[in-house]
Amino acid sequence: MAVDREFGDPRLAALYDPLDPDRGDLDPYLRMAQEFGAGRVLDIGCGTGVFALLLAGRGTEVVGVDPARASLDIARAKPGADRVRWLCGDATALPPLRVDMATMTANVAQAIADPGEWRATLRGAHGALRPGGHLVFETRDPARRAWEHWNRAATHAVTEVTGVGPVESWVELTALEGPLVSFRWTYVFRATGEVLTSDSTLRFRERGEVEADLLATGYAVADVRDAPDRPGRELVFVARRER
Repeated sequence: MAVDREFGDPRLAALYDPLDPDRGDLDPYLRMAQEFGAGRVLDIGCGTGVFALLLAGRGTEVVGVDPARASLDIARAKPGADRVRWLCGDATALPPLRVDMATMTANVAQAIADPGEWRATLRGAHGALRPGGHLVFETRDPARRAWEHWNRAATHAVTEVTGVGPVESWVELTALEGPLVSFRWTYVFRATGEVLTSDSTLRFRERGEVEADLLATGYAVADVRDAPDRPGRELVFVARRER
């Protein structure tokens, strides 16, 4: 699986946490881990390890997998990282696991834009789950057209990053082709004048498409919830391994 530069370039991976310090979006996943009695969790697309470490801090056995080595290096350097099993790769080639819950938080599910890779990811998560275990992930509701706000005027910010100095950042839409939405992040390191960019593509799937993919992979769709921090904008799928 290809890695976007913002996750694979060490200079940009180091900005991920400072530029997005409020991770209240993870609270519903923590509550669902408790709701489902998940003592073992697979965090797919774990990135810099924020969610995996929150779970581990609660005594959960966690496996975090991500294809971006630079992001994993940051995760491994954090306090408590030794309590998590970190894997560099993706959910299509996992070692034998038997977890109670698998997650794809934030943009992870949408970032798997290729249909074949998406189905392979669902199969990989299915194989890692125990029968009756849950796969939980979110995707933006296409009807809300989130990309209409992806422009410099709406997203421009300057953040003071420890050891780096002020970093200017913004996102701009670059292409809209059916369900595929492409965009470019720009980062300006004011201390040096260096400018780095990272291009990404997300797939905006309709609810029916996601449900059909889950059913075809051996899941039952247990629930489709709202994201409490983004009411009406996100679809949070709760799928249960049936076989």
